[in-house]
Amino acid sequence: MTIQAGVNSQLRIILNNPLLAAFISFITGTAALGVLLLFSKKAIPPISVYSSIDWYNLTGGLLGAFFVTVVILSVREIGTVNLFVLIISGQFISAVFFDHYGLLGFKVNEVSVQKIAGILLLIAGAYLVNRK
Repeated sequence: MTIQAGVNSQLRIILNNPLLAAFISFITGTAALGVLLLFSKKAIPPISVYSSIDWYNLTGGLLGAFFVTVVILSVREIGTVNLFVLIISGQFISAVFFDHYGLLGFKVNEVSVQKIAGILLLIAGAYLVNRK
């Protein structure tokens, strides 16, 4: 992810357009996945399967686009270490919440004192890394 952030940030500078940089990043990724899909031995489901997909199951690409765009916009301003310690801390906090309630089909894995302590240590680490 660090390399991706750096490459996309450089693309932003060259193009002077963060949204275009994110768009190109997704186009190249989509093209690569298209090639892999062509050579995949996995069967493609029939068109009837797609109508049963819930709307929110299609938002992963939107969330990915949001994430990549935010990284492109912020990595040069706050630095790679600062950006990723904040991302990781946020991801751990949301993961504990999603696990505790079993959201989006995750196995219920209740919050514990150790998890809370770990999150507090992550927040402390994020503070220390971002402190000047």
